Amino acid sequence: MSTALQWFKSSYSSEQGGACLEVAASPGTVHIRDSKDTHGPTLTVTPGTWTSFLALAQR
Repeated sequence: MSTALQWFKSSYSSEQGGACLEVAASPGTVHIRDSKDTHGPTLTVTPGTWTSFLALAQR
């Protein structure tokens, strides 16, 4: 079984190098990183926190 995370970038992101995030979900955790520094630090939150953030961001 592979433990590698599958990272996804928003379809709104472009290859122009703007401010983009990538997200990877694992059981019980959502991982967030800067798409320009994929070896840098990551932020981890619970799925509920991520869902709440997305709801606020959509407003």
